[in-house]
Amino acid sequence: MNLAKLAAEAAARGTPVRAGLIGAGKFGAMFLGQVPGIAGLSVTAIADLDPDRAQNTCRTVGWSDDAMRKVAFVDDGAALAARDDVDVVIEATGNPRAGIRHARAAISGGKHVVMVNVEADVLVGPTLAQEAAQAGVIYSMAYGDQPALVAEMVDWARAAGFHVAAAGKGTKYLPAYHTVTPDDVWPHYGLTAQEASAAGMNPQMFNSFLDGTKSAIEMVAIANACDLAIPVAGLGFPPCGVDDLAQVLRPRALGGQLEGRGMVETISSLERDGRAVFRDLRWGVYVVLEAPNPYAAACFAQYGLTVDSTGHFAAMYKPFHLIGMELSISVLSAALRHEATGCATAMRGTVAAIAKRDLKAGEVLDGEGGYTVWGKAQPLSRAAEALPIGLAHGVPLARDIAAGEMLGMADVVFDKEDEVVELYRRGVAQALDRG
Repeated sequence: MNLAKLAAEAAARGTPVRAGLIGAGKFGAMFLGQVPGIAGLSVTAIADLDPDRAQNTCRTVGWSDDAMRKVAFVDDGAALAARDDVDVVIEATGNPRAGIRHARAAISGGKHVVMVNVEADVLVGPTLAQEAAQAGVIYSMAYGDQPALVAEMVDWARAAGFHVAAAGKGTKYLPAYHTVTPDDVWPHYGLTAQEASAAGMNPQMFNSFLDGTKSAIEMVAIANACDLAIPVAGLGFPPCGVDDLAQVLRPRALGGQLEGRGMVETISSLERDGRAVFRDLRWGVYVVLEAPNPYAAACFAQYGLTVDSTGHFAAMYKPFHLIGMELSISVLSAALRHEATGCATAMRGTVAAIAKRDLKAGEVLDGEGGYTVWGKAQPLSRAAEALPIGLAHGVPLARDIAAGEMLGMADVVFDKEDEVVELYRRGVAQALDRG
């Protein structure tokens, strides 16, 4: 509350929040399209490997030539992070290694960081958050993306005195999707390859949403930020509509489908036979509440909440998310409130790389959404030696891997000077030491 008022006051003082955007893809474009209508927020610099593309993006979303002349367009994210005219750095490249490098450069330069790059966050988010805290700046999830929206709902539930039984999002899922490759992704979206190409859609990126990898990444990010547990068997993707959230997403001991209380889970908008789930939550997020006492449970029913068969579980949900169009909430919150819209606090899980097919020694992995591996959410206690999907790109295999097998860190050949690998190993070791 009052964030728009704080931003308007900053505008009246002549000290608007100055944002620097790294990565002018779809997420960045949606943010840029909103900026002209937000008093107290300006974009002073945009970094993209192709600055001309970034300028075209600004034109596409309606920026005037005069507005564009006030922005520095550069091709180096680290250089943007060092600029004196940037207060908040938005990392939206989607590349985990680049994201980590840019975030650390921003933190070293005394800039707040809004990490759209969830791939980087699940690798080393807690470490980046610690570095930011030591530097006196904010490291934040990106509002509008599902992890930050879930983190907000979890915080609301706990602040109101409820127990959180489960939290997560919806997606379109069938078990067969785990082995889909970029070559056969478009029919699952109801598109031809030609239509997708004409729209500028990246098949590998869209495949990462379909094959379950993106859901795993987002659920681990939520677990790391909200002190929630990750299913030992990985995400179950139970088919579930909004009216059944409380019934399905409760512990198995009470008739639900969860291992226990306090879990992350992604629900499917498709039944296992491919039929659409009634009142699905494909585009939204949810939190399942457990009443702390019988009186609270009675109030659930009195105020019209849909409850489970015990009457003690109910759910709240948000049916849609607007991704980049809501990103300014994080930018303004970091600069004006010195507060994150969700932040990794501990490394509770990882996203393990699973072979999509039989792989041979010497093959080079192609990472998230590709032809070789998909990502499975795992508790860190069970998968500390697993190869995370964020490191499963551009590295050769040291041995043959069978289809469906979980890859380990020792199964690939890393550069001995790889700083990101070292940072990840250090984060895992610290998390295990803390228990």
